[in-house]
Amino acid sequence: MVTFNEFSTVPSLLRNVIENIHKPEETFLIHKNGAKWEDISFKDTLSRADSVSAFFLEKGIIKGDRLGLMIENSPEYVYYDQGIQQIGAINVSIYPTLSEHEVAYIINDSGIKALLVGNPFLFKKVVKIAANCSALQYIIPTFSDFEKIIIPADVNAEIIPFKTLVEKSVSEAEHKQINQRRREVLPADISSLIYTSGTTGTPKGVMLTHNNFVENVNVCLQQIPVIDETETFLSFLPLSHVFERTATYHVCCAQGCKIAFAQSLELLAKNMGEVRPTIMSCVPRLLERIHDKAIKSGTAAGGMKAKIFNWALETGKNYREAKEAGKSGGLVLGAKKAVAEKLVFSKIKEKTGGRLKFMLSGGAALPRNVGEFFGDLGIKVLEGFGLTETSPVMAVTEYHRQVYGTVGRIIPGIEVAIQDIETKEMISIQTHDTFKEDFECAEGEIIVRGHCVMKGYFNKPAETAEAIDKDKWFHTGDIGRYYKGNLQITDRLKNMIVNAYGKNVYPTPVENIYLKSPKIDQLFLIGDKRDYITAIIIPNRETLQETFDLTEAFFLEEASFIDNQEIKEWFEKDIKKISNELAKFERIKNFIIKRNPFDIDEGEITPTMKVKRRVVEKKYIEAINSMYEEMVEAD
Repeated sequence: MVTFNEFSTVPSLLRNVIENIHKPEETFLIHKNGAKWEDISFKDTLSRADSVSAFFLEKGIIKGDRLGLMIENSPEYVYYDQGIQQIGAINVSIYPTLSEHEVAYIINDSGIKALLVGNPFLFKKVVKIAANCSALQYIIPTFSDFEKIIIPADVNAEIIPFKTLVEKSVSEAEHKQINQRRREVLPADISSLIYTSGTTGTPKGVMLTHNNFVENVNVCLQQIPVIDETETFLSFLPLSHVFERTATYHVCCAQGCKIAFAQSLELLAKNMGEVRPTIMSCVPRLLERIHDKAIKSGTAAGGMKAKIFNWALETGKNYREAKEAGKSGGLVLGAKKAVAEKLVFSKIKEKTGGRLKFMLSGGAALPRNVGEFFGDLGIKVLEGFGLTETSPVMAVTEYHRQVYGTVGRIIPGIEVAIQDIETKEMISIQTHDTFKEDFECAEGEIIVRGHCVMKGYFNKPAETAEAIDKDKWFHTGDIGRYYKGNLQITDRLKNMIVNAYGKNVYPTPVENIYLKSPKIDQLFLIGDKRDYITAIIIPNRETLQETFDLTEAFFLEEASFIDNQEIKEWFEKDIKKISNELAKFERIKNFIIKRNPFDIDEGEITPTMKVKRRVVEKKYIEAINSMYEEMVEAD
């Protein structure tokens, strides 16, 4: 376990590793270089970071200056981040998927002086807007042949290859200056500005301090003490998002774990088999896809193979439930579990590399049935909860105690309260130390105070005061309660649907129930101020294509929605069946089927894959209204 004393800032964590945990020559980063995976040591990482530091010191960068990154996960991200943070500069990571307008806004709002750019596509995006970004002095491409890209004549920023930075020799005097600057970085200083993607409004720069990050890592390692210096993490979620930054990158910097960078989402399954990670952070959507593919693969052939698969799942469920109840399961169930492991579970686990200790799911609610499925297989999935504004972790599942459908126990050192939405009275205030396995309370808004709460929104005092009240409580905008001592998320306050009869419907849990259908990839609930609930369904493309023998041309048709009665009736069977699990006012009465998923380039979803409710409802208002008109005519 790391001792957090003098190592209380982000750039000091790796120094602790090579002083107290690993030899400098041992592997820290792993990435695919051509056809081979290449190891990069702690020593080489810090040497390249020092070169980056020396470059920016030479350019006159001072403590508090904002330096940006718009790059996919890679060793270059680490060299640059470590290099700028140890001289007191602030990391401003920009989602690579953002539009030119959004990128320009962030560069100008934060005053980015230098921007690391990861590929030709992003480079072209940046040079198109650079003339309108007065603070931007340096554009730093990490790739070769950037000279072949035409640069607009009005670009004033100097273009310098990243190779120039990392290959810069560092003099003894520069080393002393770097060490001095690192000592001057204080826990209360801003480490990073992370711009909230937000489903509404203008992005806001969340100011997170070194203490926010380091203390969040410290208490998470206390809560999940099974993470040690031998782990290999596979990183694929964007480091521009706070979840991957803390749960993978900063944890590995603190504990001395290896970080392997996946090549892409498309190659993730292949990379898992090659790297054989022991831990990885993920989002519910990935787990849902693994779940769907496993079910389909196990049952598609029918006959004996499907019977064995279903028997194995039932055995796994019985074994899991016995263990959760504190029972041994007995010799017979134990023997059955061993057979299920050999015939079914081991084959699924092998596709993940066969060494997974656990996966950490965050960013959205994990459907309970998906969590239980992995539990039945013997693959542990821990859930966490938090926001960019909370560094991010507020609660996380304990390794030895899991309550499916919750996001775990409150982390040490903070208070998390449930506040009545209407009266603003406190329903319950809980901490790590007040945990009781049987504690439950009513729903309300989740609010938090303590070491995880941000310093505020950059240059936005009014918005900061609105989010953090006079008693230092940060208002998350999430609805939840305590269930069996653990925090349970119901939905977002802004997402709540109030129907025409005053009934409250929380979309997320309802959507997750309908997602049990293997035919559905995404589902978006509608019904605010309306008589009943309807939905936009995004089909599971592969399943739809196979069932109706559709060509790729079908998905390229101009119409946004599928107008095919046979396909609608096919979905209707599952909708009607699943609706029985819900209260009548929560059930879908009509739906439309969107030909293709919601698109980030169309502004329909955020970079963290959250649907922008107002945008979607406004964009497809005609199709939505037609659903309600159909029902009126039918009545």
